[in-house]
Amino acid sequence: MQQFSIKPTIYFNRDSIDYLKEIEGNRALIVTDGVMEQLGFSDSVIKILGEKGIRSQVFSDIQPDPNIKMIVDGMRKMSEDFPDIVIALGGGSVIDTTKGILYAFWKMKSSKGEEFKKPTFIAIPSTSGTGSEVTSFSVIKIGEEKLALVDEWMIPDIAILDPIFVESVPSKITADTGIDVLCHALEAYVSTDASDFTDALAEKTIKIVFDYLLDAYRDGSNKEAREKMHNASCMAGMAFTNASLGINHSLAHALGGIFHIPHGRANALLLPYVVAYNADLEGGAKNVAAKKYAYLAELLHLPSSTPAEGTRNLIAAIRVLKEKMNMPNGICDVNIENEAFERQIDNLTTLALNDSCTITNPRQPSREEVKRIYRDTFQGK
Repeated sequence: MQQFSIKPTIYFNRDSIDYLKEIEGNRALIVTDGVMEQLGFSDSVIKILGEKGIRSQVFSDIQPDPNIKMIVDGMRKMSEDFPDIVIALGGGSVIDTTKGILYAFWKMKSSKGEEFKKPTFIAIPSTSGTGSEVTSFSVIKIGEEKLALVDEWMIPDIAILDPIFVESVPSKITADTGIDVLCHALEAYVSTDASDFTDALAEKTIKIVFDYLLDAYRDGSNKEAREKMHNASCMAGMAFTNASLGINHSLAHALGGIFHIPHGRANALLLPYVVAYNADLEGGAKNVAAKKYAYLAELLHLPSSTPAEGTRNLIAAIRVLKEKMNMPNGICDVNIENEAFERQIDNLTTLALNDSCTITNPRQPSREEVKRIYRDTFQGK
């Protein structure tokens, strides 16, 4: 028996931030980062809430790759004036940290037998990539390892997808986060927990990415492209929170954690090689994943007379999209030396195999297969 859950309520497209004018409450905690403060977005939110008589406190110490210290610091801030509204304003790191703060607070209270009334949780993403505003996932760094927490309790109550928050995103980040969207959709599509519902979301997301990502990269002020990619990010999040992900994310979590590669870029590096592995191109591309990749190739108007041909052309299309956005081909292209990489490959492999995303991959890789994917990705050929 499978399940498909729809949460949160989503307000989207231009001026959807106006939803904040309708919320009721007394105290708000705004979790954000320095960029959102510098751009004046956090002040805009504070102003809207203030006009409703809601007082705000701000926790803006969020950095990329959130860790346990950020969560503990956030819990202290939350304790100063316990809010009835919590707003995560920022990219995936901000939203993941906010999830971690609330989740840790809940677990702490539960362990003491104390009641915890969850504040209304509103997520306002400032990048079109993670889909964290609609997912049960939170990726937290512990030492050099990235740990994926998964619990439906962490899903926000409200998501606001206003493209005004992504129009200033630099082209390089647009590329990284956009390929992350594509990776989310592709992994959800071939996951062992995929369904008709998640497939529909994934297929639409993939079509939008190929239609609009390059436009958003080339011209950040292109309102239609920004809007479409923002919506696609959310749809991919809805797909993978229900179908889960696969080894592309498992390998990327380990690679990014050890070598400090941005998450979307790590996914982009691995994506062509993982698609080839999942389809078993070397074995003739006769499995379900290959057939689904071939269908996507048809959807993108690429030659796809056989699963093998369709998969190869899908991979080629991914490579062309990356090339047009000046993205690196291999791990060797992001200033990582082969010697340093080989010293870590056993550790990378162990972390990837133990990652929770590996469970729903369409093929279960051996240690040697994971190492081969990593080494192929390193060369970028």
